[in-house]
Amino acid sequence: MKTIALDLGGTRIKVGIVEGNTLLARSTIDAFSNHGLESRLPQVERAILELMRSLHLRTDEMLGIGISMPGIIDVRRGRVLSVNQKYFDAVSLDLKAWAQNQFGLPLCIENDARAALIGEWQYGAGLGIDNIVMVTLGTGVGGAAMIDGKLLHGKHFQAGCLGGHFTINYLGQPCNCGNVGCVETEASTWMLPLQARSDPAFFASRLSTSEKIDYEKVFTAAQHNDMLAGRLVHRSLLAWSSCVVNLIHAYDPELVIVGGGIMQSAEIILPFITKYVTRLAWTPWGKVAIRAAEHSDNAALLGISYLLADGFRTS
Repeated sequence: MKTIALDLGGTRIKVGIVEGNTLLARSTIDAFSNHGLESRLPQVERAILELMRSLHLRTDEMLGIGISMPGIIDVRRGRVLSVNQKYFDAVSLDLKAWAQNQFGLPLCIENDARAALIGEWQYGAGLGIDNIVMVTLGTGVGGAAMIDGKLLHGKHFQAGCLGGHFTINYLGQPCNCGNVGCVETEASTWMLPLQARSDPAFFASRLSTSEKIDYEKVFTAAQHNDMLAGRLVHRSLLAWSSCVVNLIHAYDPELVIVGGGIMQSAEIILPFITKYVTRLAWTPWGKVAIRAAEHSDNAALLGISYLLADGFRTS
């Protein structure tokens, strides 16, 4: 059966029609996540209907709607329990009722990093491996963990998904989660402009001419020997590597999969993390494999579709 899959990122909302391991169609709309989710739902609805029309599909041919999004998600009740800045109003929305009222379809909702892990486990870099940690590098830093083929949720649905809020610098900056020195405050897209502009070398850097500072621009500038960009890249690589070591020590995986939009620079990121983990992770049994996500941009769409279908198979 075909499913409607939504991946609600901090910058973009991806809308897809999925059948098994195949993304039949996809479109992308701006998230405006700082404005909340409710105001974006009409545009999401239009995007879904446009994709269905393009494939000549009716709603009664669809299994349901799957939503992947950041935050702490009660997967049993299909409710968003807590979010960190992005989609602040999601905790007050009944998304199951929205799916039923607008499309007459059931809803499955999951944390975005968990959904991405499932997508890679079933169809990508994690195929055939049942002990995996996923790290997603994007607007923030997401995490998820699987042990013996079981996705970790925990009693309060927090297990495994707060890797971006591990403390790696207890003297660091306050995070918007309320903690200090989180991985995200050391290295994430939302923190990057502040780090760049507060550096004394900013006005001598080519980054000073950029209206928007993101990792694509920073990695490019670093390759042109920009001193500030080089420092930002090195700091970020250390932060992400420290995060991976913490996840390895916490969840004992065979494999760490690294995904997210920043992995466009995988040829720089992966070797650094691998070398760091080999040197510093305590794994007397052997070496943890470090791989890039194979479906980095679509893993969560594939994963949430699988979870929706799996829920029907096992219910």
